[in-house]
Amino acid sequence: MLGYPCLNRTLRDRSDPLRCNRSMHKKTYESRGLPYVSELARRNFADLHEILQWNLDHDIRFYRCTSELVPWNSQFELSALPDYDEIETLARRCGALIDEAGMRLTFHPDYWCKLASEADDTVERAVTAVEYHADWLDLMGLDRSPYYGINVHIGATYGDKDATADRFCETIDRLSPGARERVTVENDDKPSLWSVPELTEQVSDRTGVPVVFDYHHHSFTDRGYTYREAFELAADTWGDVRPAVHYSEPERLRDPTARPQAHADSVAGVPEWLCERADVMLEAGAKERALLALRDKSDEKSTGA
Repeated sequence: MLGYPCLNRTLRDRSDPLRCNRSMHKKTYESRGLPYVSELARRNFADLHEILQWNLDHDIRFYRCTSELVPWNSQFELSALPDYDEIETLARRCGALIDEAGMRLTFHPDYWCKLASEADDTVERAVTAVEYHADWLDLMGLDRSPYYGINVHIGATYGDKDATADRFCETIDRLSPGARERVTVENDDKPSLWSVPELTEQVSDRTGVPVVFDYHHHSFTDRGYTYREAFELAADTWGDVRPAVHYSEPERLRDPTARPQAHADSVAGVPEWLCERADVMLEAGAKERALLALRDKSDEKSTGA
């Protein structure tokens, strides 16, 4: 399966835009409180169902959902929302559609979600974030499996990779079953950070957490492994679950002045061996439009048009 992350540009650009990332600034949260959070969460889950239905209508069965589905969820339990019963019903509708259509939905908390930080308060915030993402998946009635993953980066080494790996593994063991059974970890995009072989040996072998192979990031942390060799290492950490991978192309292929890590808006092609073995999240700026364009190009090639 091919997928895309978060924003559906086609639906956002309609006269009545659909989106599931309605949020608010802290000042607004403090002044308007849970009633407004509840309203936004209800609308977000309603629009998530419409986005998933649009995806299904276009034969897209892999989707990464926004981490703003329930704004400020770090501050309260879901059951405290005034519209909780309606939100739960909407979430169950989303989960039923995902399950019945054989779709895959994942999350990717923001860069500040650092489970291996040296700062206890940062770790606590990160644990809370992973837990409420797991609560959303539970609310949808989806299996506790990395198939419905909550993907994180270690994202730093703090001057000591071994100690950082130890802290990450210790924090993983603190998570609730609903969170721990869904967590995945991804290779980074800076040479000094975490590669696939390092994550495999220092994290997955110790915790069972699957490694998400990011094709573009591997160019920064290859450690002498080819793309296919690194993918095979990551794939072996998934057991019986089909791996999820990320694929993007560097914007530098089109604009030499772009940052090396920057993703291009489109994708020229995905290696066939990657599509055969994994579900591929296309991290392209054009989102679903990049996916549809790639598929159209593939269809033209296969028909000789």
